[in-house]
Amino acid sequence: MSNLTILYHFAFHPGSRTARLALGEARIEFSEELVKPWEDDCPLHRLNPAGMPPVLTVADRGKILTLCEADAILGWIEDRAKGDVLMPGDLFERAEVRRLTTWFNRRFIDDVDAVLLHERMEKPLLRLGPPEARMLREGREALKVHLAMLEGLAASREWLAGRRLSQADLIAAGHLSVLDYFGEIAWASYPSLKTWYSKLKSRPCFRSLLSDRFPGVQPASWYTDLDF
Repeated sequence: MSNLTILYHFAFHPGSRTARLALGEARIEFSEELVKPWEDDCPLHRLNPAGMPPVLTVADRGKILTLCEADAILGWIEDRAKGDVLMPGDLFERAEVRRLTTWFNRRFIDDVDAVLLHERMEKPLLRLGPPEARMLREGREALKVHLAMLEGLAASREWLAGRRLSQADLIAAGHLSVLDYFGEIAWASYPSLKTWYSKLKSRPCFRSLLSDRFPGVQPASWYTDLDF
C-alpha cells in the first residue's frame, strides 16, 4: 500500500506535520513526496486548487482519491476505519476536539503562525530579508497567551480534549513542534504542557518529525530529546 498512498507535504508546515502524525498513529503506510509550495512547478498546484499542503492521494478501487489539506485527511482516516480512531466516542469530548481544532485553524494560525513562522521560516525561504524584532515580539506575546490556555487544559486532563489521545493533540503537536524546532517555547513555564508534549514525542508516529532539518537552522538543543 505504501506506493499507492502518497503524502505531498512540506516538512515544516504545521498541517503537514499533523497529517504525518495522524497517518502514523492510525498505522497507515504511505510514501512521502516533499514539496515546495512557493515554486511554480510544485505538484500541489495541480492537486489542490488552493495550492497548499498537505495533499494525500490514495488509490482506491481503481480510482485516485485526492484529499486536500489536514482536515480532509483526518476525516478520511476516521471514515476509512469506520470508528473512532482519532476521535473519542464520548460526545462531550468529540465536541471539545472540534472546538480545539477550530481554535488552532483560526486563532492560532492568525495570532502565532502568521507572525512567528513568517519571520522565522517564510522570510528565509522566500529571501524576504531578516526577521523584524517588533513582529517577533508580537508573535511571542501572542504565543504566551495560547500556551497558557493549553497549559490549563493539560493540567486538568490526560489529553487535550479529555481522556484519550485525539485529533486535537495531533493538531496542537503539528503547530507546537515547528515552533519548538526554532526554540520558541519556554517549556519550563508550562510544566503540564511539557509533560503532554513529552508523551507525544515518545510515540512512534513522532519519530520522523524529529529527523526534520530546516536549511541553515539547527534545531533547539532539546528538540530530539524525549526526556527534555
